[in-house]
Amino acid sequence: MQLGNFSVCLTVKDIAVSKQFYETLGFVIVAGDETQKWLVLKNGTARIGLFQGMFDKNMLTFNPGWDENKQELKTFMDVRDIQNQLKKAHIKFDQEAVEGNEPTHFMITDPDGNPILVDQHVKRVSQDTL
Repeated sequence: MQLGNFSVCLTVKDIAVSKQFYETLGFVIVAGDETQKWLVLKNGTARIGLFQGMFDKNMLTFNPGWDENKQELKTFMDVRDIQNQLKKAHIKFDQEAVEGNEPTHFMITDPDGNPILVDQHVKRVSQDTL
């Protein structure tokens, strides 16, 4: 099962302080809006999101359909297919993806209480093209 691009979303107390810290570690801003209290930073293939006041906990995030540069992949496992496989494995869902071809997401929690977001931003790839 391919979950797609991986990043960690960090709940931060002060977006400016956290931004400065991660920039010192060599991360550069690739998306977000500091005035809205969220940023995405990248260092090589490592990607982190900084979110002030948006989430209760740090979160693992996967993006089916994207590579590490947010470039759309020609072929990938759709989030709904991933969800169906996990349902067969009796994984409990906190939020399920909606059916159809549009972008969607689901949320699960690992055994230690860590939230995992599988968030697909691109439309489903037609099975005819695979």
